[in-house]
Amino acid sequence: QVQLVESGGGLVQAGGSLRLSCAASGSIFRINTMAWYRQAPGERRELVGVITSGGSRNYADSVKGRFAISRDSAKNTLYLQMNSLKPEDTAVYHCNMNIHSTAWTRNDYWGQGTQVTVSS
Repeated sequence: QVQLVESGGGLVQAGGSLRLSCAASGSIFRINTMAWYRQAPGERRELVGVITSGGSRNYADSVKGRFAISRDSAKNTLYLQMNSLKPEDTAVYHCNMNIHSTAWTRNDYWGQGTQVTVSS
């Protein structure tokens, strides 16, 4: 069994910064792609950023130049550094990882979500 635990959300003023973390634990053989998604009230879940096992990164246009995704493969941990936050960044942020629990078994896993609220 694999679990993802997020931390680092909270309330911040516009222009401020937050750093989210997502730690994976359990039966892990290899972690492939890692990603952050977010969902605002009444909105669809959207991709914020993704990082491959090789370190390639892609971001939603709305966060380019402000957010940075990174990973520590030794710690099975994903990060999201969020700078110059805007009220429209307010959402529940979820991490997602594609994980091999064995050499032959691969699944997608989700964290429980962490609330980010940006006040104007």
